[in-house]
Amino acid sequence: MKKRFQNTLIFLLYFSAHFTIAQTDWDAKIKEELPTILEKHRELVSIPNVASDEANMMKNVDWVTNAFEKLQFKVSVLETATLPVFLAEKEIDPQAKTILFYLHLDGQAVNPRKWNQKDPFRPVLKEQDAAGNWQIINWSRIKTHIDPNWRVFARAAADDKAPIIMMLSALEFLQKQQQNLKYNVKIILDLQEETRSEGFLNTLKKYKNRYAADYLIIMDGPAHPTNKPTLTFGCRGIATINISVYGAKLPQHSGHYGNYAPNPVFEMSHLLASMKDETGKVQIAGFYDGIRLDAETQKLLAQVPDDNQKIQADLGIVKQDNVGRSYQEALQYPSLNVRHIETSWKGPGLKTIIPEIVTAYLDVRLVKETDGAIQLEKVKKHLEKQGYLILSRTPTARERLKHAKIATIQTNAGINAFRTDINSFIGKKLRQTIANEFGEEPIMIRTMGGKPFQLHLRYKYWIFLRLLFRW
Repeated sequence: MKKRFQNTLIFLLYFSAHFTIAQTDWDAKIKEELPTILEKHRELVSIPNVASDEANMMKNVDWVTNAFEKLQFKVSVLETATLPVFLAEKEIDPQAKTILFYLHLDGQAVNPRKWNQKDPFRPVLKEQDAAGNWQIINWSRIKTHIDPNWRVFARAAADDKAPIIMMLSALEFLQKQQQNLKYNVKIILDLQEETRSEGFLNTLKKYKNRYAADYLIIMDGPAHPTNKPTLTFGCRGIATINISVYGAKLPQHSGHYGNYAPNPVFEMSHLLASMKDETGKVQIAGFYDGIRLDAETQKLLAQVPDDNQKIQADLGIVKQDNVGRSYQEALQYPSLNVRHIETSWKGPGLKTIIPEIVTAYLDVRLVKETDGAIQLEKVKKHLEKQGYLILSRTPTARERLKHAKIATIQTNAGINAFRTDINSFIGKKLRQTIANEFGEEPIMIRTMGGKPFQLHLRYKYWIFLRLLFRW
């Protein structure tokens, strides 16, 4: 926790005017503050924060409102069609640059029966015994000594309430040291990040001017497996396409019509197989257009200390798709994925039927060089090349009798990818700040695999970064 507080602090120090405390004193000051920080963390995590529980979500809002107002931030609870968006602002100088931080206040849904404690929202402190088992210890122990190997067990203790506490603690630390920020600061807390950020995403146009900033830092992201300081500069986007193909107009008995009525499952299998070769490369025309990995980019990808053999072992695979030569290189290309296939029969057990319809649900992961709508159009053209009549609805009886191949598609261009130039102003400054603090360059991830506002349980407290030139 100490290192994570310090990690958050060094980013804020970069935005302060002249920080005069020596490095050796930081450790002493942080150690002095840590018991209080842990108690505040315990208090915030004790408030249930599942987005479907609106009453408790608003209790969370009340808690952070009080905390940020004590730091002289202007707090707004912005109305949306669902849950509101929390916005805290501190303007230092109208002429100064503005930095926007994004965090989220909600946690993932929870099943209390799967937790080895009375209540997932009642934080417990644990340490490992000699056998590697986690045992509950008394919270009073933090007053005398804090072991960095202790862990707090509770829903949202890490994702994402820990970064919120670290942010507040760093700001309080600067305030106590009478240090003024040299940048204007805005902080967004999303109340529905774990449920697709519906409210926040619907406010981007409405509150465009309120969110306007020169830089955006998202205080939530996966630590590299080495647990070394990490900056991630880009994030894949996503587009989706659902494809349905047809057999007879009603499901048929396989004993009566097997070998006569075509089974659309086999038709779909041929169609999907036409989209990728046996090495995993997408065969859709122009799918990888625009991707160029020059020598500088290859060097950047190579500096990430991944163990590809361990990755394969962890995944339980003997070989990887042959799109990139490494995990990091694979992430630089758009991908095509079949995430689900279903037929018309969804009841219990199996039936000896030839289904009348089969639907494949595909996602296209995007990189900065690709646009979701354009990639989906390439998929559509591929279907047309395979001889399909493309519809956006169920075919009519006349169309069924006229066309042997019919596909109904539903598309969503989704969210495009982003990537900040590693050599941009803020990229260089944050790299330099981390290097000075830790005595080594951070691991720099050019593009990570998720999409914005879809985060994962493994997240710790490092950051990923996007440069934002005014929304």
